[in-house]
Amino acid sequence: MKFHQNILSAIGNTPLVRLSKLVGPSDATVLVKCEFMNPGASIKDRMAVHIIEKAEKEGLLRPGGTIVENTSGNTGMGVALTAAVKGYRCIFTMPDKMSMEKINRLKALGAQVIVTPTNVAADSPKSYYEVAKRIARETPNSFYLNQYHNPDNIEAHYLTTGPEIWEETDGKLDYFVAGLGTGGTMSGAGKFFKEKKRSVVNVGVDPIGSVYEGYFRTGKLSEPHVYKVEGIGEDMLCKAMDFSVLDDVRQVDDKQSFLMARRLAREEGIFAGGSSGSAVHVAVELAKEVGRGKLIVTLLPDSGSSYVSKFYSDEWMRDNGFLDDKGAGTVRDLLTARKRTVIFDVEPLVSYWDGSQETLDEGIARVLGEIAKLPTVEVICFSTNSLRRPSVVPSPAGVRVVYLASAAKPLRTTPYQRFPRPGAVIGDQVATDGILARRLGYAFIQLDPPAETPVGPRLMAAAGRLVQPLLFTEAD
Repeated sequence: MKFHQNILSAIGNTPLVRLSKLVGPSDATVLVKCEFMNPGASIKDRMAVHIIEKAEKEGLLRPGGTIVENTSGNTGMGVALTAAVKGYRCIFTMPDKMSMEKINRLKALGAQVIVTPTNVAADSPKSYYEVAKRIARETPNSFYLNQYHNPDNIEAHYLTTGPEIWEETDGKLDYFVAGLGTGGTMSGAGKFFKEKKRSVVNVGVDPIGSVYEGYFRTGKLSEPHVYKVEGIGEDMLCKAMDFSVLDDVRQVDDKQSFLMARRLAREEGIFAGGSSGSAVHVAVELAKEVGRGKLIVTLLPDSGSSYVSKFYSDEWMRDNGFLDDKGAGTVRDLLTARKRTVIFDVEPLVSYWDGSQETLDEGIARVLGEIAKLPTVEVICFSTNSLRRPSVVPSPAGVRVVYLASAAKPLRTTPYQRFPRPGAVIGDQVATDGILARRLGYAFIQLDPPAETPVGPRLMAAAGRLVQPLLFTEAD
């Protein structure tokens, strides 16, 4: 039998995937290393387990101890799952700009989370750095991980991330692109690449508002300001950031980061976080500059699941000025505006017309009739939650209908009253259909009853199927 003794041995050896739609035929090859496929859903698992196990060997972390750390969420997850396996207690401090998904994930693993203000100086007693240090001082038998200044952070990536990429690319790597947060990933992996092949160009990615890019170019610290992308950039210099391995640092803004992350999900089927969008934005621009024949590798540090309520939400994007569209509109508006194949997903389709309810069969038949009038439709795909086709629904001329049976449960043909398990059914299985459809190059539209649940539409939008879930109302 082949299995892992515990979840910690599953950390690392994440897949390297080629981008096919975000990169043009005359551009350099861009490979992304999917670090969100680590057990804790981020690259920080590597550093967390390495530092903790080294601290154990050196006697710095003893049985029954408490691990204290300041984290933007991902390091916390890596530490928390390691602590769960090894039997330690965890206390984390986090800035208040971090998503609730991150906070709740840490709590789910038994950690204590203390939220601190974001917009304060790094040396303020209220900052998440200083609060963590104080807690570590005041807590008996505690170990302060200190990811920002711990050389073992660098060592973790020198020993694992760098060698993995080198082996996976057969040493043909030309450019390495990575976000700069604590600096450990670039410092460790970048150092490894330079030792193996001096010509490798290490490019750091820094959000506007962080101090790294300015310090790299001038040797002076700029005035930091708040930005929304999470997990990269800093308002201080970190000892885990070795600037000597860097060849270039490029800045990105929040909008570029979030829009590229959304494109990554919708065009490549890769559901990653905002800092992944930052890195891919720079990698794609670099691919255009250096041209075909070169190989660029970048890292996708964490999963999009932590940001469903943030930049994967159209409402949040509009509220923060990152999305200028006018909303989903009607079926006709969407389909005539997008000259490409369209998939309709109905799970289940329920519309209210003149106060009456339709059965699923009736709804599908009506929608097909409407869509048949639109010249741009090639494929319509119904995810009906059934193993059989609806009993009605003749296929209109010129329209190919495909049915996805997502679950083995009877098709509802009686008037539908409410969502079963609101959010769960939609979030779990429809997201799979949406990502698959995106990977095949289809647009993806969800037909959903209005005002049934606020959770479902957000999850469906996060699956990357369209700008926004399509809601049917009488006005349509």
